[in-house]
Amino acid sequence: MSDERKAPPSVEPLQPPGSGGRKPLPPGYREGAITAITVIIGFSLSFVRYWAFEAPGDWTARSVFALVVLIVPILVQIYTLYRAMLVADDDEATYKKTVVWFIGSVCAMLVSVSVAAVVLSGRH
Repeated sequence: MSDERKAPPSVEPLQPPGSGGRKPLPPGYREGAITAITVIIGFSLSFVRYWAFEAPGDWTARSVFALVVLIVPILVQIYTLYRAMLVADDDEATYKKTVVWFIGSVCAMLVSVSVAAVVLSGRH
């Protein structure tokens, strides 16, 4: 017999059956994302309220276009909130996709607010 010693088998944490290598998020990540999404939705809805009811000037084709451009990111933000509230979003890979949707909606809102500002600056 040789004096070779066998290495102990590697010990990996047990995962529930069917988890498929699922990696859960650290505590607080989902809650933080949901809070950030709702804050941005609140801003977006407040801006649309201002744009639709309080901004000076008459409605033109340009202002209606700007309103439509403002509504699209809000719909994406609502979809992002929906994704963030799903149980599946506790998985790191799914969470990352939700964050990408959120960042995209914030960028789209920045563009749409800029369009609205250009249109508003043309009002007299």
